[in-house]
Amino acid sequence: MSKPGLASDTAMVMAAGLGKRMRPLTASQPKPLVRVAGKPLIDYSLDHLAEAGVAKAVVNVHYLADALEAHLAARRSPAIALSDERELLLETGGGMVKALPQLPDPFFCLNSDNIWLDGPRDAFAELSLHWDAARMDALLLMVRHPQAHNYQGMGDFHLDPVGRVSRRKPGRVAPYIYTGIQLVAHRLLRDAPEGPFSTNVLWSRAIEEGRLFGIVHTGDWFEVGTPQSIAPTEAQLAGG
Repeated sequence: MSKPGLASDTAMVMAAGLGKRMRPLTASQPKPLVRVAGKPLIDYSLDHLAEAGVAKAVVNVHYLADALEAHLAARRSPAIALSDERELLLETGGGMVKALPQLPDPFFCLNSDNIWLDGPRDAFAELSLHWDAARMDALLLMVRHPQAHNYQGMGDFHLDPVGRVSRRKPGRVAPYIYTGIQLVAHRLLRDAPEGPFSTNVLWSRAIEEGRLFGIVHTGDWFEVGTPQSIAPTEAQLAGG
């Protein structure tokens, strides 16, 4: 059972990607199994889900899927279900569509390479507190630049006074970075394209309809996209 007050008892964990930016570490293992401070990346996400009281995680698999499946088989919490993309890598949007029969409405969705530290309230409780199904197709967890460790980009989004999302303008800086964590309504996935596609396609429609919202995470977040980002992340984690 999930904790009372959570908007969903299930999360989708995106773990099917090829991990090209993490080469050569991903030549022989999937990126979710790359270790940071002695712990596989995917276990950071799964441990957060377990601690938050999310009962079930649907994990999609493609690249070196057998190794990832064997690792996940040892977990007891959250309960693990697989969405098998061995035949065709479906990207983020297509992956959600394939897994939809296993996902309640709404569901949490997060990347398998996320490392973050929670603020006073955990990320999933925070998303649940601000969720409004009548107004929202998805609610994204954002972080400000000072809390985004190893991040070198120009930001992703702006938020208006009520939390509606708009995209960064070309050549400009945006104050908020997407953490890879969101709460998603089935409505976001209606009339979705077939085959592989990015969630950005669905977000764009939701932005036009005024139904994509965001909230700001108060803790720290670490981008762990390359081998070079591992040591600084380990140092930050060791320092508390």
